[in-house]
Formats: sequence, C-alpha cells, structure tokens
Amino acid sequence: MKDRLKGARFALVIAMVVSLSACISHQRYRTESGLCISANPLEECSQHTLQVFESPEAIDEKYHLGFVEFDDQGQLWDRRQLREVIGQVNTLAAHHELLMVVFVHGWKHSAKAGDNNISSFRESLRRLSALESAMSDRTGTSSREVVGIYLGWRGGSVSLPGLKELTFWERKNTAHKVGRGGATELLSRLELVQKTKRAQSLADGKPHRTRFVVVGHSFGGALVFSAMSEILENGFVQTYGPDGVVSDTVGFADLVVLINPAFEAARYSALSDMANERRRYFAGQLPVLAVLTSEDDDATGTAFPMGRWFSTLFETERNAERFNPVLGYSETIDQGSANVTALGHFDPYLTHYLRANDTLADREQASFDLSSEVQAFVQASKGWEADESGSRISFDGAVLERTESSAGRNPYLNVRVDGELIRDHNDIYDPRIASFIRQLILISSQSQNKEDRIDARIKMATP
Repeated sequence: MKDRLKGARFALVIAMVVSLSACISHQRYRTESGLCISANPLEECSQHTLQVFESPEAIDEKYHLGFVEFDDQGQLWDRRQLREVIGQVNTLAAHHELLMVVFVHGWKHSAKAGDNNISSFRESLRRLSALESAMSDRTGTSSREVVGIYLGWRGGSVSLPGLKELTFWERKNTAHKVGRGGATELLSRLELVQKTKRAQSLADGKPHRTRFVVVGHSFGGALVFSAMSEILENGFVQTYGPDGVVSDTVGFADLVVLINPAFEAARYSALSDMANERRRYFAGQLPVLAVLTSEDDDATGTAFPMGRWFSTLFETERNAERFNPVLGYSETIDQGSANVTALGHFDPYLTHYLRANDTLADREQASFDLSSEVQAFVQASKGWEADESGSRISFDGAVLERTESSAGRNPYLNVRVDGELIRDHNDIYDPRIASFIRQLILISSQSQNKEDRIDARIKMATP
C-alpha cells in the first residue's frame, strides 16, 4: 500500500513538473522604445513597440504598427507602452488623416515576434495602404496614413500538445477579464484621437476623414465584445444627431469586426433585441458591428457548447418571446440554447449568410488588383444603401445575403460564413475574406454625409 502511495505521489510530482515546464511565459514581449523604421521590421524591429514599414520600392505600401500588451489580470504590462503608442498616433494625427485598425488576437497567440497573427496583420495593413493610395489617385484627395495597433495578451498558457487544448476555458475567462480591464482604456483613447480630429475638421471647415476600426479573432472577439458591449448598447439608444431625435445608430469607432468569436449568444441578446425592434433604418445608416463565423468552425460549433453545458448546469433559463416587425409575428428565443451556443451558430440572431462566389478562379484569389477593389467598393457601397430583407450584395469572390427576418441596413451584422471562405477556426486569411473585410471597413469609414459619399463614388468610377 505504501509503495502504491509513493508511486502515486511520484507520478503526481512528474505531472506537475511536466505541466510547469510546458507553461508559456507570462511576460511582455515588446520592450524596446523608440520608432523603428525598416523594410524588414520582422527582423530589425522584433522587440520594438513602435514600427514603420517603409520600402523604397513600394512607397504606396507604407504603414505604422504599434503594440500594447496586457497581463492575465487585464492590466497594462507597462503604462509607458500605452503612452508611447498613443503619443505616436497623436503625432501622426496632427499632420495627417488616419485609418487606424486595432487587431486583437485569440487563443494560443501573443505579441511575441514571429507569431503568424502578427505577420497576417502586417499584410492586411500593407494592402490597406496600397488601396488607400489607389483611391487617392482616383479621387484626387490625399491618402490616409494607415496605423495598426496590435493588442497583445497571453492567448496560450501551455505549449505541450494535447495539454494546451485543455486551456480553452481558462483562456476564455482571461479574455473576458482583459476586455473588462485595461483594453477599454486603450480603445477609448484611440477613439478620442478620432474625435479630436473630427472637432478640428469641423473648426477648419474641412471633411472629416480619420477613421477607426477594431478587429478581434476567437477569444480576441470575446475580449473586444466584453470591452465594447455596453458602449454599443448605449450607441443604439443615443443615436447620431440632435438629442431626442432618433437617427442613425452609432457604434464604437467606425466598425467592430469579430471573426469566429468564442462567446455565448446570450451575451449578445440585448443588442439583438434592440436591433430587432426596428423595422427599417435610415439611408445613411452605416455598418457598426460585423460578426463573421464559419459554418465549419468546430471550435465554436462543437467544443464550445460542450464546455458551456457543464458550466451552466445550475443556471435557470426560460423561453423568451419577442415580436419581429419584419416578419410580422412573435418568435421564441430559447435562453438555454443561447447560453451554450456560440453567437455565430445561434440561428435566431443571424442576419446574413456570406457565400463563396464560384466564378472566382484560384489565380484571382491569390492576386490583389487595386482597380477591381476600388470598383468592388463602389458597387458594394451602393448595394448597402439599397439593402433590405433578403437582399444580396456582391463582393470580390463572395455574396452577402441578408436573411428574410432582418431589417435592411440593420447595422449589426451577424454573418454565417461559407466553409469555403473560412475553413476552420483559425483559417481566417482567405483573400476573399480579407477583401470582404477591407470593403466593409471602407463602407463604414465613409463620410456620414450621403452626398459626400455619392460624389466620392462618382469620382472613383470615372476613368
């Protein structure tokens, strides 16, 4: 008996040692201050908080990139890092119009040099910069400076294969904690840059062109939604325009995009109910929130509800009735199902399907044609203005179809995505998806003035 107890203790000690050795370090990765300007930032700027990609061969693809990192308690690793990033953004804003894009990574990723999420974000920024330059040439306006901010947190706590898969729920809790912590301050300070630019533009009598977009993937989507949900709800009630007058719904920044977000539909119920009450939206209403979930995402489609089932065993739920003015009758929302199902897989809250366009050849998927992107933007923007229940809007390689139960121009898009476009939880970099998101960013970042938007399109469409 004693021998068996000794053996069990020894096995437990070995298991603990193995687990500890497999832990991913809880640390800040971007420790160098100062601006690092390079055509090869991956190697030359690997520890820098502030970076600029600047290639002498491609001057129209320049972009800025900053890193802000948070610990497991949702606090900034170092407030000086935040001050450095915001200070640089303010410096740029003093002399240029900006297109700011925040990316929040998900499970198993971090701000460590070499992470493939960082590489993919760099490529998106490069293409956005090229598209800005192309649109500038077509419209005769100066191009905006593209500024990316990478929000880093410890998305993975264990590196051992097999064992790291068991960190799904522990990392989910951390994501929500970071979202309820310092992440809101970072995002709010960036939005303040935009608001300051808007005030300056109004004072100078010039068009306001600085825009701000937030993108979160997986648990990064959960993090962003935790940080933004109450702000989005408030923006739905306190609409754009004079107090007491119902007008266009405002969101946080110009657009929030969540890709395969790993949080339960129940967290989204308030926003869905609010949006559901309106039968129509004004012609000037722009997209506010876009949630993209692959139909083939097993992580949120299969693993997520299994884990939620165990964690909600002792919760009390009911069937909630709500009237859908588009359909003209009441529908039942199963709270129990909403509490265990990831948002993108909960049918009652869906507003769209994004389907692959079979006419897009493989060679076209791999290319980046600036002229076609500009034309696609013109057509997609016109499609959004004419949007209604059941309508279809064409994008490069994909078609966005609104459900029959969702009001046209409903600014909260909960989109079920074709498995050909997003094959699984992490395969989010299909060129057609990248193009779709770029087009949504451009649609959402146009002037609030409808006449300005139409005039801009006419200029872009003119050879």
